Amino acid sequence: MTNADPRVPRTVGPIEPALLIAEAFDRGRVTELRHSVTSCAHEAGLRDQRLDDFILAVNELITNAVRHGGGHGSLRLWRRDGGLICEVADQGLGISTQRLDDRSRPAPDTAGGWGLWLARKLSDTMEVISGETGTIVRITTAVPAHTPAHQPDLP
Repeated sequence: MTNADPRVPRTVGPIEPALLIAEAFDRGRVTELRHSVTSCAHEAGLRDQRLDDFILAVNELITNAVRHGGGHGSLRLWRRDGGLICEVADQGLGISTQRLDDRSRPAPDTAGGWGLWLARKLSDTMEVISGETGTIVRITTAVPAHTPAHQPDLP
């Protein structure tokens, strides 16, 4: 005997095969999460400077969430349309519109304020939704098409 009502249709959501990481983090998990993102991005096809740039951008977003977004956040990384998308969310007090609209490079002697600027410069696209209940930042980077290693000509 079961408590399930046979008249209620059951739905099962498909597991998203493109989702690579979905994790909550705090200050103690920043390094571990950065390493996980690096492994996944490399496995997805990012290499060399593209990989380094993407990881630095992600690290800036994670660090911002910890420093300015309540000490913790969540990260999701997934593949879509030949690229990687990383979304970092926090539950901080939000980012002012003035700050979000300012696209200028911070002064060299500025101790802070580099995170969003760097993330924007190092990714292909960046979207920010921010308000009193938190901030969501989503960055994307294109993943180059896999090119097979050169095969020597056969005689």
